[in-house]
Amino acid sequence: MTDSVVLFNEIKAADGRRFGVATLNAPASLNALSVAMVRLLTPKLREWAEDAGIVGVLLDAAGEKAFCAGGDLRQLYQTLLECGPERNEYAERFFAEEYELDHLIHTFPKPFLCWGHGIVMGGGVGLMSGASHRVVTAQSRVAMPEINIGLYPDVGGSWFLRRMPGRVGLFLALTAAPLNAADAIFCGLADLLVPHEKKTQVLESIASAPWQAEPQADRATLSRVLAQAGEGAGLPPSKLREHFDTINALMAGDDLLDIAKRLRKLQHEDPWLQTAAKTFAKGAPSSAALSFALWQRVPRMSLAEVFRLEYWASLGFCAHKDFAEGIRAVLVDKDRNPRWSPATLEEITPAFIEDHLRPRGEMAPELVSLA
Repeated sequence: MTDSVVLFNEIKAADGRRFGVATLNAPASLNALSVAMVRLLTPKLREWAEDAGIVGVLLDAAGEKAFCAGGDLRQLYQTLLECGPERNEYAERFFAEEYELDHLIHTFPKPFLCWGHGIVMGGGVGLMSGASHRVVTAQSRVAMPEINIGLYPDVGGSWFLRRMPGRVGLFLALTAAPLNAADAIFCGLADLLVPHEKKTQVLESIASAPWQAEPQADRATLSRVLAQAGEGAGLPPSKLREHFDTINALMAGDDLLDIAKRLRKLQHEDPWLQTAAKTFAKGAPSSAALSFALWQRVPRMSLAEVFRLEYWASLGFCAHKDFAEGIRAVLVDKDRNPRWSPATLEEITPAFIEDHLRPRGEMAPELVSLA
């Protein structure tokens, strides 16, 4: 069992009740989320949701470096090269099953604790964002870095980035700015900081807590357990909070070219903010354009509607060139010198954006029934 990419266990609590534990188990890849992981997690979570003896779930990861550094893109990359603009059945399965899992976590009927220790990026944020209780540690480093690989913040990112304070979410989509624990809490991606060394205490408290098999009461119980474990833990300074007004000013308006001009001209004494602007300048123009288009479209959409829209967007990115080129430059050849097409934001047309968002075939059956 130890060679499985997801390990399942249960914590025995009082009165015969149990707490399910799912552990991502691919530390060598920083627990990158693979199709194999998804195909283990989804049925097990559904089983636990229906099991009256299970009162809650913990999702964590093996190793000390990362909860989940994003989706496992290597196999997807090969299919992008092989399929080009033609139908990519692997990509259809990859995104449909991942989004189904993310939606399941968002709507899970029992307390769901995600232990977001270490690196949490891309697909890892997708797993964490929907949990009812999201823990970060002093070592947590959170980001949506898709603009670097010619994609956009998917896994529900179009939905949760739009719900962050002010225009912080748009800033994160365009700049891939890294977040610490305090930043993640400020923007709504996490709930509280608990020192990683207190994890054993949390597990022991879960085992001894008075679970009632009543979701609302049990969520409150889990909140008390985590608050006690996190008591006295100081938060680091938050760059997002410090620069909130500057970020809102940079992201103001309804024209992406105006925003781009402000980012390109930004001169700031804080290296974090300056690096964010430089990342935008080097990132894929197509990623920025689609992130902005989605930002404009989703405010009144439900989470399920957003996942269905993201499904078409992701297949659109697979059919165009930048996603494969970004993976090549960052993960395969690692030359960090992508050749984006189009090369500038000014070259992107409304038709180019619409071609990314149009349906390609039938909607995935896993996503049709999401509500």
